[in-house]
Amino acid sequence: MRRDVFQAIADPTRRAILSLIALQAMTPNALAEHFASSRQAVSKHIKILTECELVKQEQAGREIYYNLNPQKMQEVDKWLAPFRALWEDRFNQLDTVLQNLKNKNHD
Repeated sequence: MRRDVFQAIADPTRRAILSLIALQAMTPNALAEHFASSRQAVSKHIKILTECELVKQEQAGREIYYNLNPQKMQEVDKWLAPFRALWEDRFNQLDTVLQNLKNKNHD
């Protein structure tokens, strides 16, 4: 089953897994140590992340290491870019208003 990237990152546990493997490749057991849920539950999350290609797996001997797929994360970033530009513009406008108020109070 091919899953949607946004469906996958909607879950806080899956976002936490992505944050952990963004720093370094990790095995399912190493990932499971960071969560209160069972290793099987973490493995299910990893499976979903793998199905939507946010995570790549690499076999090293008996261990499987999971890595972040930055190309797939770029798709998420590309989708968010127009929204980021919108709120950055609004924050810049707010900065201008606040600076004008500050200047007005000093006059």
